[in-house]
Amino acid sequence: MAKKVEVKDLLEAGVHFGHLTRKWNPNMAPYIYMERNGIHVINLYKTAAKLEDACEALQKIASSGRKILFVATKKQAKDIVAEKVANVNMPYITERWPGGMLTNFVTIRKAVKKMASIDRMKKDGTFNTLSKKERLQVDRLRAKLEKNLGSISEMTRLPGALFIVDTMREHIAVKEAQKLNIPIFAMVDTNSDPRPIDFVIPSNDDASKSIEIIMTHVTNAVAEGLAERKSEKQADEEGKEVKAPKARKKVVVEVEEDEEETPKATAAPEVEDMAEEIEEEVQKEAPKKTKKPAADDLTKVEGIGPKISEVFKKAGIRTFGDLADKTEDDLKAILSEAGSRYASKNPASWPKQAKMAAEGKWDELKEWQDNAKAGVE
Repeated sequence: MAKKVEVKDLLEAGVHFGHLTRKWNPNMAPYIYMERNGIHVINLYKTAAKLEDACEALQKIASSGRKILFVATKKQAKDIVAEKVANVNMPYITERWPGGMLTNFVTIRKAVKKMASIDRMKKDGTFNTLSKKERLQVDRLRAKLEKNLGSISEMTRLPGALFIVDTMREHIAVKEAQKLNIPIFAMVDTNSDPRPIDFVIPSNDDASKSIEIIMTHVTNAVAEGLAERKSEKQADEEGKEVKAPKARKKVVVEVEEDEEETPKATAAPEVEDMAEEIEEEVQKEAPKKTKKPAADDLTKVEGIGPKISEVFKKAGIRTFGDLADKTEDDLKAILSEAGSRYASKNPASWPKQAKMAAEGKWDELKEWQDNAKAGVE
């Protein structure tokens, strides 16, 4: 049986830290314990109970032989999810969610089959008969398909469930799963809407430690389900009866849910005992989350004027480092949302310039800008 969910472990991993109070979704009120320094604190006893329920359901799905598709495209989560999920041989999406992944699954399968046909070409020697240019094009196509769809190459039918990290970011996946009535399991932060989610795990979906501890419990439950299925198959082959596995032990939470009272007034006695420890953790971490770094002068990047600089600052891009972390598509999306007058801008070189500025390579940046035309190489 998988390790029992301990509230203390969740606390140490920072699972209880929510978003700023001004960004909260009111539908998350039942899962919020208190507010400190402008940040909501999640009730970890409810998190533990919900995590146990989700693990039990995932174990049953895995033991039935159906696949569970894990979705996490944010930077903090993708490596953790890929590592954990690969250990239990389940499909996952960590690069980007391909539109129609579920609702247009037949087309996605064609792309996966294309990858397999390229592999067959390389084995039977057909690949070597192509010209050098054609081989290069085929290799690039194969690499692109592998990057986006390689992890779902063995998923021959729709998954039995979806597990999502950050439902705000993966809203398209949520809508597709809803349309097909596929159960949704998700880490839901205080800024997200829990209503479309079948199995809500209220937790911090931004911190890597928080994501790792939740994924550890979830993948352990999936591994249990797979082991259970394997033992049942062996028993069927041998003609023996297998004793049913014991049910996962749930965390008992005695919490009265009364919407008219404050979360603190309705919390369990155990929560009261841990209040001081939670507050100490909040006092340590809250300044780090609320304090913003000094804004850089983004107009030093060729192609960015004062108005575009203001647009980026409103979108949370305040420093050269923030700009360097963005992709060209990210910047185009921000500019398009700001209005048609900005949509025609070409931000292809801005992250490159911002990286040089962030690293203090001003001479190198000036030389690049002198050789470039209007910020374009």
